[in-house]
Amino acid sequence: MLTFAEDELHIDSKMARMLYQRSTLALLHSNEPNRQEVKEVCKCLELADVQLRDVMDRIEQAFQRGLNPATASNAAVKMLPTYIRAVAVGEERGEFLALDLGGTNFRVLLITLEGEGRSTMRSKIFRVPDHIQKGTGTALFDHIAACLAKFMQEHELIGRSKLPLGFTFSFPCEQHGLTSATLASWTKGFNASGVVGEDVVQLLREACIRRGVDIDVVAVLNDTTGTMLACSFFEKYCYIGVIVGTGFNAAYMEKMENVHKLHGVSPVEDGLPPEMCINTEWGGFGDDGALDDYLTKYDRQLDEHSINPGRQRFEKTISGMYLGELVRFVLEDLTLRGLLLGGDMERISEPGCFPTKLVSDIVGQTVNEDNEPFGRIEEKLQEIGISTSPSDCANIAYVCSLVSARAAHFCACGIAALLNRMQRPNVTVGVDGSVYRFHPTFKHLLDSKINKLVDPQYKFILVLSEDGSGRGAAVAAAIASRINRMMLEHREVR
Repeated sequence: MLTFAEDELHIDSKMARMLYQRSTLALLHSNEPNRQEVKEVCKCLELADVQLRDVMDRIEQAFQRGLNPATASNAAVKMLPTYIRAVAVGEERGEFLALDLGGTNFRVLLITLEGEGRSTMRSKIFRVPDHIQKGTGTALFDHIAACLAKFMQEHELIGRSKLPLGFTFSFPCEQHGLTSATLASWTKGFNASGVVGEDVVQLLREACIRRGVDIDVVAVLNDTTGTMLACSFFEKYCYIGVIVGTGFNAAYMEKMENVHKLHGVSPVEDGLPPEMCINTEWGGFGDDGALDDYLTKYDRQLDEHSINPGRQRFEKTISGMYLGELVRFVLEDLTLRGLLLGGDMERISEPGCFPTKLVSDIVGQTVNEDNEPFGRIEEKLQEIGISTSPSDCANIAYVCSLVSARAAHFCACGIAALLNRMQRPNVTVGVDGSVYRFHPTFKHLLDSKINKLVDPQYKFILVLSEDGSGRGAAVAAAIASRINRMMLEHREVR
């Protein structure tokens, strides 16, 4: 288990600086005549620490607007209550079922928590066919119930006493309680009719009744909350969960005195811990214009050509869904100016031709010890049909490094804002997502920049939190069961 007493837990700022500088050496060592012109065009992608602190302060202001009932309805950062009133302590024990629905595959899991941060897991993946994704809500939840029944039969759970079930439902919802969540809108290709505006837990329960499956749904949550909870089972002081992958979001534990948008909760009288997990939905930061003066023309191009113009502006600077396309817009501009690819616009003008994985691969080539990084970068670009010179490779690597660093630094603004807001002496930040996991410099740049932005009295560590949507749902079920017992005991005492 990690501790906060060891300075070496943090990526040394010198190391982060070295990685960043090494990833930009491609341009700095180039003697091509367009070197300075490329740097000048890309200058808008570099932000000084004073600017990042300003972004951090604006994020804190957005948090306040989202929490304040008077401004919440128009707030860009929604700050949604999850009704989760505690994190794990690592000593949770018992068997729990978990459902994880967030895409074309969904999982059913049987997880045994054994205390002391130990657990075992059995799971099965089921497909959600396209015709069910776009069919009726009844058909969708009947399919889920049928798969759950099959899993329970295979693991001899039918006829046993009901196991608590945690339901990870990773679509936009408004929660009305620990076991009540109304779907706000479908995303990720789903469009099942009759579900928007309905309580998804109730739809699941009704489908299970039709199937003859006896379940006890004790918690519904999204994957970001699950990321925090899964990490809290293994690591002390985990009060923040962040996902930096295809999407970008954060959840954290807020003081109950600051949580006002609640249904049927009287925190003064319920005898529970005086805190609640908030799902920030901070990908929407900037949708009200708060980020406009830090967005570039490339950000605006990306937004205009996206499926949701004007929405998720912060997410579009960071998430894996957009980083590759953002790089492509910069490269397209450089090519149009005659600074790249000999001015040949044909391939680089194709939307989606430059995936985020390629950005990671190119940055990875510039930070390794290979003496021939340009040759390997040239090979990777040829794989997508782009022919380059060594100078082109240098400039493309430079752009990939700048866009990646800005993404990490913007993410650091959000996490530092949370750490400063919470004012806890020690916080573990559970992080998951493909960008955090696989980008070669992201986590180092993120850690280093948070260190520069956060108040020095607040110590933090970043920890990879694995399987928040699965294991996190089981931990949520365990916490919910514990909370229900606490509430019952509190009522009996009164």
